[in-house]
Order: sequence, then structure tokens, then C-alpha cells
Amino acid sequence: MNIFSLNRKQIKAKPLSTILNIFLFATGVAIISFLFLTTDKIESQLKNNVANIDLVVGAKGSPLQLILAGIYHIDHPTGNIQYKDALELTKNPLVKQAVPLALGDSYHGFRIVGTNQTYPDLYHGQLKEGKPWKSAFEANIGSKVAEKTGLRIGDHFAGVHGFIEEAGHAHHEHEYAVTGIFEETGTVLDQLILTNIESVWKIHEHHHGHDHETAEVHAQISGNDEEKEITLLLVKYTNPMGAITLPRLVNSTTNMQAASPALEINRLYSLMGVGVHTIRLIAGFIIIISAFSIFISLLNSLKERKYELALIRSMGGSRNKLFSLIVLEGVTIAFIGYLAGLVLSRLGMLFISYYAETNYHYSLQQWFNLNDVYFLFVSLIIGLLSALIPAIKAMRTDISKTLSE
Repeated sequence: MNIFSLNRKQIKAKPLSTILNIFLFATGVAIISFLFLTTDKIESQLKNNVANIDLVVGAKGSPLQLILAGIYHIDHPTGNIQYKDALELTKNPLVKQAVPLALGDSYHGFRIVGTNQTYPDLYHGQLKEGKPWKSAFEANIGSKVAEKTGLRIGDHFAGVHGFIEEAGHAHHEHEYAVTGIFEETGTVLDQLILTNIESVWKIHEHHHGHDHETAEVHAQISGNDEEKEITLLLVKYTNPMGAITLPRLVNSTTNMQAASPALEINRLYSLMGVGVHTIRLIAGFIIIISAFSIFISLLNSLKERKYELALIRSMGGSRNKLFSLIVLEGVTIAFIGYLAGLVLSRLGMLFISYYAETNYHYSLQQWFNLNDVYFLFVSLIIGLLSALIPAIKAMRTDISKTLSE
């Protein structure tokens, strides 16, 4: 009988002990693999959607909230800013490009963004069907919007206040017409509905002073053009001097706030990093406990199997065969635990991806990570080390003494 058959029979001989060892090992692997997958996917999403935007200018408040609302569209904006103030800022020689955004409405949870034709260029957006919007109440929609809502070229729809379809007031008197659908870009553009700013202003010109406590802040206009408002401005610098001068200028001399995406995202990474590092340490501790559990299990089993091992030796089995048999058992348990951990981590990824897709329209699905390959070798080494001492003891089994007993 070869060592693989013996290994399989031995693992089946103590199902409870084996299942416990596999479960402990799988738990540690699942947590670490899940963290690798989620952090890697979240970081790539954050980087892809920055789109070389150097500065976000909006109403005073939380800088991180301004970034999340203006770039990633997953938070409520901090307020509105005067359009004339934003125009004045664009005249600064340090500003290479400034893209205005007017937020406030949505359709089936997808944000309607009033902007200009340069916004899609930030994400290399190309129309798959139709033509760019030109007049008021014409809209171009992202690929994910088209997929989830079923909107097609020529369809009409009405936006609602805020993100909550049931709670918002629908603008049925002003319906948008779909004139174009963007190709999939893998960025935030896929989940947006773009129109011109004038459309957003016209919709809300009769809602000035409307109660928006449960909705987003709306870009508004009154009878006086001086009171036109937008939500924020996406800025690119002319040269690196802009990063030194422009944020301080905006924050100290205007009623607006300037937030650096790079700075705020790094701050977000640092906040996430503490929690992720702590969870990884806990997962590592679980794996260490699992390794000790495998070690103790194999060591204890030697007492019950010493006659079996002595018989193998007496029937011609070499010391190396005994050594290999015990090592193989430890490595097999670690390998099965690794596979079970990968399955658990993918199930967790499936759940978190569904949650992110449902609530934020971001896809976090990722089924492969290079770290999984590295972690396979680490798992096998852990299994090998756990079985090393028991394997050496098995190899040194005294045949005559054991059989005489």
C-alpha cells in the first residue's frame, strides 16, 4: 500500500480532529484572502476614478466627504457654491482645466450630473450609441445605467430628489431624453447620467427653499443669474506649483473649500490600513493556532499508531517512508484547509460585491489575486513545519521495542 492510500485512510480515521484542524486553517486563510481581494479591488477603484483630478473645490465641510461626493459619487455633497465664484477661480493661471458639476437628482439610484462635455474625457468616455447631449434635458447615460434601468436611445425619464426613489420628489414636468450611451469604462462614468448644467438649474428654479433634509443639496437658480449655484468644481493644475498655492488660496480667501484627492485618499488608506492590519494579525494568529493544532493532533496520533508504524517498518517500509507519511498528512490538512479558505473568501467576496453593487453601483467582484498563489506555498510550508517533529519521531520508531510491548 503506498503512502497516499495510507494518508487518506489516516485522515478519515479521525474525522472530528481532521475537520477541526481544517476549519481553523480555512478560517485564517479565508480572512486573509478576503482582505487581499477587497483591499486590492477597493484601491484599484479609488485610483481609477481619480482620473488625474488634482483638486476638488466645493462648499466648506468635510474634505473627505467632498472627495467621496465629487469623484466617487457615494456620499452627499457638503453644499453648493456660487457659480460666479467658481468662474472666477477658473481664471487663475494655475488652473489648466476646471469641470463644473451640479448634483442633486437621481434616477433609480443613479446620480444625474449636470456638467460639460469635458467630464467624460476625464475617464476616456466614448459613446457606444447615439450622440452627445446638446440641448437642455438631453442626457448621456453610462453602460451600467443602461444595463440596470433598461433605458435606450430615445427613451424619456424623470429624475427625483436625492438618491432614494421612494422618498424623493419626481420631476415629471421635466423629463430627460436619452441621446447617447457610453461604452463601459470600468470607472464611475459607467454609473452616471450626464446632462448640461442648465438642465439642472431649470429643474430646480421653482424649488428654491424646498426642504432637502432627506435629499442631496441641489444646484439652484433664482431669477437673478448672480445666484446661480453649482455643487463643485474638478480642477487640474497647470504645473506642480498649483498644489502648493491653489488649495491655500481657496481655503483662506474664499467661501469655498479645496480638497486634494491624493491627500484625502491617502488619509482614507491610513484609516483603513489600521483595521485591515489588525484583522490580518488576528487571521495570522488563527493560522498559528491551527498549525499547533495540527502538530498536537499528529503527535498524539503517534501514540495510537506506533504499532501500525512498527508493522510498516517490519514489512519493509523504510524510515523515509514513515517520515513522508506523517509529513504528507500535515501538508494534506493544510492544503485542504487552504482550498476551503479560498472558497469561503470567494463567498464573502460575492456577498460584499452584491452589497456594493446594490447600494453604491460599484462592482468589487474579483476572483483571483496573485497573493493567493504565494499564500498556497506559505500554507504548504506551515503544514510541513507542523508535521516535522511528529515525522522525525515516527522515523525513529524502535521496531523491536514497540512490537514487544
